[in-house]
Amino acid sequence: MPADTARGTEVRGALRYDPSRDIGPLFADVQGGALFPDSKTFVDMRPRVAPDSIAVAYAATRTRPGFSLAAFVDAHFTPPETPPAAGDERSRDLAAHLRAMWPRLTRPADAPTAVTSLLPLPSPYIVPGGRFREVYYWDSYFTMLGLLESGDTTLVRQVLDNFAHLVRTVGHVPNGNRTYYLSRSQPPFFAAMVGRYATATDTTRALRYLDALEAEHAFWMEGAESLRPGTAHRRVVRDGNGYLFNRYWDDRPEPRPESWREDHALGESLPDTARESFYRHVRAAAESGWDFSSRWMRDTTTLASLETTALIPVDLNSILYHTERTIAALRRVRARPGDLAVAARFDEAAMARAAALRRVAYDSAQGFFFDVRWQSGERVTDRPTLAAAVPVYFGVADAMQARAVATRLARDFLAPGGFVTTKIRSGQQWDAPNGWAPLQWMAIAACRLGGQGGAADEATRRWLALNARTYAATGRMMEKYDVLDLSRAAGGGEYPTQDGFGWTNGVALALLRQQAGASAAARPH
Repeated sequence: MPADTARGTEVRGALRYDPSRDIGPLFADVQGGALFPDSKTFVDMRPRVAPDSIAVAYAATRTRPGFSLAAFVDAHFTPPETPPAAGDERSRDLAAHLRAMWPRLTRPADAPTAVTSLLPLPSPYIVPGGRFREVYYWDSYFTMLGLLESGDTTLVRQVLDNFAHLVRTVGHVPNGNRTYYLSRSQPPFFAAMVGRYATATDTTRALRYLDALEAEHAFWMEGAESLRPGTAHRRVVRDGNGYLFNRYWDDRPEPRPESWREDHALGESLPDTARESFYRHVRAAAESGWDFSSRWMRDTTTLASLETTALIPVDLNSILYHTERTIAALRRVRARPGDLAVAARFDEAAMARAAALRRVAYDSAQGFFFDVRWQSGERVTDRPTLAAAVPVYFGVADAMQARAVATRLARDFLAPGGFVTTKIRSGQQWDAPNGWAPLQWMAIAACRLGGQGGAADEATRRWLALNARTYAATGRMMEKYDVLDLSRAAGGGEYPTQDGFGWTNGVALALLRQQAGASAAARPH
């Protein structure tokens, strides 16, 4: 793990600034005092001088008469980059607008700076937009769908090169390329990205990422060898039946720096004995990408009841199944001495994971996959979610299960604007009434795979119509959409809905191509 230093965070030889560690009491005073409406603003600001010098200056001046915290921060920090405002481009059709957005969302390779929370990347990359000024891990897979549709395999390769660089330098792909994200990852779509790139180019080009894929897999599986049934270590659990699974986790049981005020306020309302567990759960939910959702809550009315690390997530384990299959396939392609034996081990691990997930997480009475409380083996059947589409998308579900899941997706989740994330209105953004582009993509694919092609076509039509309607009204693509009431904007969660927006653009372009292809195939020749 990265080691804290007086001036920054040591990341294998590179000095990086960790705002929650390096400026002393100033950090909590700024974040707790709500100096900025968004807690992320301060952690993205760049110190004008060495952080330890700022800490000393703050200690010396904070109690003086007339001291202004806002003026002190203004004098010692550079504001974060403000995204360029998009012009009114509603005269363009939607696809043309989406392609025109790629240059605006692309950042050049990072030049090393004296002190910053940004982890510099050696190649250009795509940011989501809005408050998200850095690369994000699982966003990048869905953004990549649009880049490939736009024919930009060069930028796709550069994104993959950056992820391989992060694995080499920090040991995994973090949530995003910021020091305050180093203690957690996100849904590990790296292998799925490599697979898309291989399909778009050729498989031999994907071999350059094999070592990074195996290193990332080792990060997720660290400690698995020594687990006994009914125990867990970081991101691995072995349930009471002896089945090996993964869970979401974070290495720091404390408020998230980028959401410090919100986490700290709720944490302080809890008993001392519950606080560390809450911080662990809230950070693990951030690693899941579903931050936040009733999916992770015992009591769907309060985040204080988060139980993220107590759950075996069906999506995470389906993604890692695909990772293991991809590594095995690339080992067989490379075919160096020993590769075939390693490929067999990864295939065996993947098959064991899939069989266990089908046995533990699939509920035959409901025809659906559910997260599981690993200590008791209880399926969380009272809150079905679109995560059930992921075992179908990645091939974990057998044919019967795929048909049942697709049928339920079409019956219970297809809303006027596309697929709704859950059936629960908790006020959290990964719940009803919101729909999200990555889940639309996987749920639409799951419906096709499960024999519900009509529902897949209708979901595509409704989602793209909602995208187009919002674009016509605002000139923007949004992070998420209200798919139940098409007259309302999406909402919920700890920050306002963002526009930009990388993965929405990518999924829309890919769906537009599918829709055009289906229309062309349906026309008489």
